[in-house]
Amino acid sequence: MSNLTRLTAGDAELTINPEHGGRIESLRIAGTEVLKQGERYGSFPMVPWCGRTENGRFRDGATTHQLPVNAAPHAIHGTVRDRAWTVARTSATEAVLTCELDDPWPYKGRVTQVLELAEDRLTLRFGVEAFDASFPAQAGWHPWFLRNLGHGGEDVTLGFTPEWQEERGEDHLPTGRRIAPLPGPWDDCFGMPDGVDVTLTWPGELELKVTSRAEWVVIYDEPEDAVCVEPQSGPPNGLNTHPRLVTPIDPLEVESVWAWQWL
Repeated sequence: MSNLTRLTAGDAELTINPEHGGRIESLRIAGTEVLKQGERYGSFPMVPWCGRTENGRFRDGATTHQLPVNAAPHAIHGTVRDRAWTVARTSATEAVLTCELDDPWPYKGRVTQVLELAEDRLTLRFGVEAFDASFPAQAGWHPWFLRNLGHGGEDVTLGFTPEWQEERGEDHLPTGRRIAPLPGPWDDCFGMPDGVDVTLTWPGELELKVTSRAEWVVIYDEPEDAVCVEPQSGPPNGLNTHPRLVTPIDPLEVESVWAWQWL
């Protein structure tokens, strides 16, 4: 049995599994679960890249690195979701977890994850540090929200107004063209230069707003029973197309807030 970490605030309860990728296994609000349950689900961290990296390869200067291909022909969602995290500290409402970056990632570094639970919101933060050599990196979250809360109500609806959609090629990667947002269903990346702002509404039940100063969000709503709203610091394949260099004196820091209210 894994050593789970539980946070509580008011009628909200968060369950984290440090040994299984520092993943959020459960978020219950007044006894209602809002995340899809199961080994691959809940909400997991995407670090040090988000989404697909083309053919598992990225360039850093003159050097090309090969990552393990785990979504053939690409590498997907980083390395830390497959690793055990260390619990640095916890309180009733806050947990701080760390995970080392090393092989198969070609650089040494550390990811710190902070989770703060309040009665009406969850604040999530990532810090990505480089120990010696600088490297390009991304960070983001991959929550699987339930399409239906199971109380006989309606399915969730999504509200957001992106400035553009990244055109998706047959290889599932952005082509580099920005297009007007298309109707769903989606497995697509959108640009929100004023910050991610997506509202999930289970009509007559619950509203949950996902916000972040990050400018990119992937929406994946093809599954029958779940909807993913993924704030991230860069687009898919961003290690190659939008590299954000992490240096020993300039970590990558990303924050997201999930705020909710009953309707």
